[in-house]
Amino acid sequence: MIPITVVDVADAEPYVLEVLRSGVIAQGPMVKRLEDAFAQVAGTKHAVAVNNGTTALVASLQVLDLQPGDEVITSPFTFVATLNAILEAGATARFADIRTDDFCVDPDAVAAQIGPRTKVLMPVHLYGQTADMGKLAPLAAEHGLALVEDSAQAVGASFDGRQAGSYGLGCFSLYATKNVTTAEGGMITTDDDELADRLRVLRNQGMRARYQYEVAGHNYRLTDLHAALGIPQLEKLPALTEARSRNAEALTAGLSGIAGLTTPQVLAGRTHVWHQYTVLVGDDAKVDRDELAAKLTEKGIGNGTYYPKVVFDYDCYRELPGVIASEVPNATKVAAQALSLPVHPKLTTDELDTIIGAVREVLA
Repeated sequence: MIPITVVDVADAEPYVLEVLRSGVIAQGPMVKRLEDAFAQVAGTKHAVAVNNGTTALVASLQVLDLQPGDEVITSPFTFVATLNAILEAGATARFADIRTDDFCVDPDAVAAQIGPRTKVLMPVHLYGQTADMGKLAPLAAEHGLALVEDSAQAVGASFDGRQAGSYGLGCFSLYATKNVTTAEGGMITTDDDELADRLRVLRNQGMRARYQYEVAGHNYRLTDLHAALGIPQLEKLPALTEARSRNAEALTAGLSGIAGLTTPQVLAGRTHVWHQYTVLVGDDAKVDRDELAAKLTEKGIGNGTYYPKVVFDYDCYRELPGVIASEVPNATKVAAQALSLPVHPKLTTDELDTIIGAVREVLA
C-alpha cells in the first residue's frame, strides 16, 4: 500500500532525550526554541505555541474580544475545526464561496458577505497554498476587520513573498499528518505585541506569573516533549518542501491530458508547500470521484477525500443560530469532485509511476 502520508520523526530522538534527561517535560525551554524557530519561518515577531491547531483558532478569536452576534466570514470548504472554533469562541459563522483554482475563498464573494456585524475575516489556506491575500488583506483593512488566517496546512507557503500567518493572527496545526508535526500541537503567529502577550497569558490559565491571575484563562499549553518532535522538522522544512514540490511536478506531468481530470495549479506570486496534491474528477471523467477513490484503494494507492461536503452541510449544524448557511456552488461542486493523492516526501520514483499508472488505467 502506498500511504497518503508518512510520519517520520526519527530525527527528533536527540531532542526528546534532552527533554527526558532535563526533567522538564511540560511547557519549558524546548517550547520556547520551537516558538523562536517557527517565528523565523513565518516571518513574524511572535509565535505562541498551543496544544493543537483548533486551540490556535479559538484563542486567536478569544483575544479579539468578540461579542455574541459578531460574525466571522470563512470558507465553506474546510475541515470542521474552522467552524467549531468560531462557535466555541461565541461568534457567528458566515460563509463565502471559493474559487476552483486555489480552493480558497473568493475575495469578491467575501466582500458580498460583509455586513454590520462582521468583525473577522478567516481565510483558509488550503492544501498548502495561500488564499488571495493580495485582495483579502486590503479588504479587511478597508472595513476595519481583523484577519485570522487558518494556516493549518500552509506552513512555509507565501503570497508575493510574504509568509502565510504574517497578515494578522496566523493559526497553524502541528498535527501528526501536517508538513511539520509535534503529534498534537498548534502555533499562533503575529507581529502584534499586545495580542501575543494576551495569548501567552490566556494559554496559561490566565496567569502572567504563578498565581498572578489576570484573566479567566485556559490550559492551552504545549509540552516540551511535543515541541522536541517539531524542532528538527522545522530545520529541514525547506528540503521537505522541495521534495513535495518535485513529487507534485511529477504527478502533474504524468496526469496531464486525462479527460475529465484537473490537476492542481500553483498560482502566480504564490508558493505551494503541497500538504495535499488534490485533483478534480469532473463530470466528463470516465468514472466519478468516489469510484476512482475506490479503485485506487483496491490497487493499493492511498487517497483521501478532503472534504466530502461543505462544512455546514451536516445535521448537527443545520439548526444552530451561529451558523449562517449560504449558496456556495463552487464549494459544493468541488466537494463532490476533489480527491487527494500521495505527495509526501518519502515517495519513490517507482511509487510515483505506480500512482500515475493506476489513475491513468482507471480514467483512460
